[in-house]
This record gives sequence, structure tokens and C-alpha cells, in this order.
Amino acid sequence: MPLLKFEAVEKIYQQGEIAVPALRGIDLIVEKGEFTTVFGPSGSGKTTLLNIIGALDKPTKGRVEILDQSIKEMDKNQLAMLRRKHIGFIFQSYNLIPVLTAYENVEFALRIAEGSQGPETKERVTNILTKVGLGEMLARKPNQLSGGQKQRVAIARALVKEPDLVLADEPTANLDSETSQEVLELMLKMNQELKTTFIFSTHDPLVMKYAHRLLEIRDGMISKEERRG
Repeated sequence: MPLLKFEAVEKIYQQGEIAVPALRGIDLIVEKGEFTTVFGPSGSGKTTLLNIIGALDKPTKGRVEILDQSIKEMDKNQLAMLRRKHIGFIFQSYNLIPVLTAYENVEFALRIAEGSQGPETKERVTNILTKVGLGEMLARKPNQLSGGQKQRVAIARALVKEPDLVLADEPTANLDSETSQEVLELMLKMNQELKTTFIFSTHDPLVMKYAHRLLEIRDGMISKEERRG
């Protein structure tokens, strides 16, 4: 069973009487454990594609299955539950809660996903922050962390619930090249150790260099695909 399957997916936005096609018949299969990058110019449909992959939007036509579940038939609560349990998000602006410590930011994500508290929660949160190299910074708030450290917290927050899929939107946009490489090495390590599927949206050549699969989107269609390794 593939992790993700698109069959003839179209997305059309209605602007008054004008229909604006964002996706024009996408066929795509993503298997568990992939490390994939989606890229393309502004207006190519890249953001729409990722929103549908993340169960944030539904297709106008075609079929999308995530973990063998068709998202078109799901209501808002079912989609929220799918995202909560199975999909992690990493944003270019980190989206950390400023009044919470690194530990509390990650713990909060786990509590939302599973509603759990107690010794097991503490162990999982501490372990994932240690894995991303922040074991000695649990009590620091975002304003006490560098950009790279904030992104590591964001990665830990996405991974703590052990999702099947992580979507990373321009994860290196606010980082210098050295920190970007460190963060990408970390995500690649998590991909290899946990078998978590990563899908990136980026313009950064460094991210593309690390990808095992490249998907170029143009005019709402996959115009090119490259697999490596």
C-alpha cells in the first residue's frame, strides 16, 4: 500500500465567473520512506499540491488517498484527525509558541496529537529533542535560540508524534548555508532511522541536492521527475 496516491487530480478555483485551474490532472504515488522535493515557479500549483497532500484542501476532481483513505469523502473532523495523527508540518517561519520553552512546544504538539501526559510523554519529548541536538536547551524559549535551533525544535515537534509523513515548506529559507546543511543532514538521518516520509517544497538548490526524488511542477502538472539512488 503506497503512503500517498493521486489519480487524475484537478483543483479549480472559482474567481467570480472565471474558473482558474491550479492542478491539471496529477498522477502521483509516494511510498513510505521517500525523501522527495517538489519545486517549480510561483503559480505553478506547488502550494496547492502540498495543501492537498497535507489534507488541508480537497481536489475538485480525481482521487487522493492517504494511507488508503480517500480524503474527498472525509469531513473536517476526520481530516483534522488524519493530520493530527499521521502528518507533521515544518514551516519556514518555525511557528513556535514564543511563551513556551523548547520542551513545552514539543510537548504541546504531542498532547494535541495523542492527549497523553505523564512519564512516557516526558521521555518521548526529551528523547526527540536530544536526537535533534537540543538535549541541553529544553528550558530555552524561542527568543533564546538561534534560527537553526528554532528549526530543530520545529523538526522535533513534527516528529515527536511519529507521523507517517512530514511536509516541510521552504525549511531552509531563513537559515545560512552551513545551518541549512546541518538541518538537512538531521532530517535525512531521521528519514533513515525512523523511515518517516519527507516531502519538501523549496527553491533551494541545497535541498534539491539532498532529495532522493525530484518533482518539478509547471502549469499545474508534473513536468519532470528524477530519482536518485
